[in-house]
Amino acid sequence: MIPVTTFSGRKVALFGLGGSGLATARALVAGGAEVTAWDDNPDSVEKARLADIPTRDLREIDWPAQAAFVLSPGVPLTHPKPHWSADLARAHGVDIIGDVELFVRERRAHAPDCPFIAITGTNGKSTTTALIAHILKASGRDTQLGGNIGTAVLTLDPPAPERFYVVECSSYQIDLAPTINPSAGILLNLTPDHLDRHGTMQHYADVKERLVAGAGIAIVGVDDSYCTLIADRIERAGVRVKRISRRNVVADGFYAEGARIMMAEQGAATQIADLAGIDTLKGGHNAQNAAAAIAACLAVGLTAEDIRSGLASFPGLKHRMQPVGRLGRVTFINDSKATNADAAAPALSSYDRIYWIAGGLPKAGGIASLAPLFPRIVKAYLIGEAAPEFAATLGESVAFEISGTLDKAVAHASADAQAAGEDVVVMLSPACASFDQFRNFEVRGEAFVSRVAELQGVAMLVAPEQGI
Repeated sequence: MIPVTTFSGRKVALFGLGGSGLATARALVAGGAEVTAWDDNPDSVEKARLADIPTRDLREIDWPAQAAFVLSPGVPLTHPKPHWSADLARAHGVDIIGDVELFVRERRAHAPDCPFIAITGTNGKSTTTALIAHILKASGRDTQLGGNIGTAVLTLDPPAPERFYVVECSSYQIDLAPTINPSAGILLNLTPDHLDRHGTMQHYADVKERLVAGAGIAIVGVDDSYCTLIADRIERAGVRVKRISRRNVVADGFYAEGARIMMAEQGAATQIADLAGIDTLKGGHNAQNAAAAIAACLAVGLTAEDIRSGLASFPGLKHRMQPVGRLGRVTFINDSKATNADAAAPALSSYDRIYWIAGGLPKAGGIASLAPLFPRIVKAYLIGEAAPEFAATLGESVAFEISGTLDKAVAHASADAQAAGEDVVVMLSPACASFDQFRNFEVRGEAFVSRVAELQGVAMLVAPEQGI
């Protein structure tokens, strides 16, 4: 835990007592703050009371006496309309911040020079975050991984001079971190997302920009117009910028030439890494992720050899294009995190001969947008509620069967793939939510890994219990 000492002896109001909110409340109490916490869910309030967190309805507190108001990132700050607690804080002139801002202040107070890499973007955040943390750990650094990737940032070890922090930041978290100042800040890309919470695409982009605007080195993907403009704007403001691209040559930064990652300085380029043969980093999207990771790791002092070694041993992000087993010439890929067609596209575009397990609880639009990738699919094995709809979309373009359940799909796809006698993949990339048959996509992915592990003769690349 990181005790939040920067508010020691001062009053702090807090709203939102889910996992990260409860962790934040504990960190504030541990640091000596006088916390008053609340939630709209009575069960969450009761859990906080049992954890000795002081609770009270925030409509009844002395707002002018509060030094800050800490809001959980899942609670609306501006759109579609501010939560009532945010309105109260604004009405009394109380600063509204979140757990990432508390971390930033603790780092500034106790170890301002400890390396801090912050990552954001619409797509690829988690893979890039996990890749950077893996490279750092593999090189022997004391590495702390947290944020939006699933570990509350204030549950990490306290800031220390030789401790490296890798923090994934959602737009909600950045919106609550006004003084965020990473050593290296990464903005991967921007496409429309979370507009219900930000109102407009421009506001969403403005929020994301804050992360790199305050960075020592800003690493910005320039394959979309929003990020290109952001890179130009913050560079004019004096920020040191390294541009990255999966499509185009850049004069000062990192770009992909197929599987090769090139480093450019003043227009001269040299190869710094080759992703060929690294199954966990296939595809153009992963070339961008790797370029960002390379730039960040160089920025915090790693050598090129440290980075190349870490890239080669990267096990992949769980449930995202994760190779989990091999049987002869068949590789099994867990892409359970692909819960819609857009999310499934990167995996489908990364392999040429695919036995595709798809289906679940369908999302709007189905899989029609994936039609250009259908030639890569040898056969589809359809499961869950979406099976009839997906079958109609595939029509005569792709051979398919309605397997119904994941167990049957794995068994049938494995048998067909082995009979093909060529290098192929059996891939779970559902393009659907999981809730018709599984509690979440993690449980679905774990079930896939377990079914693969039961196949006779399979060589597992991960243990079944590591599939989650």
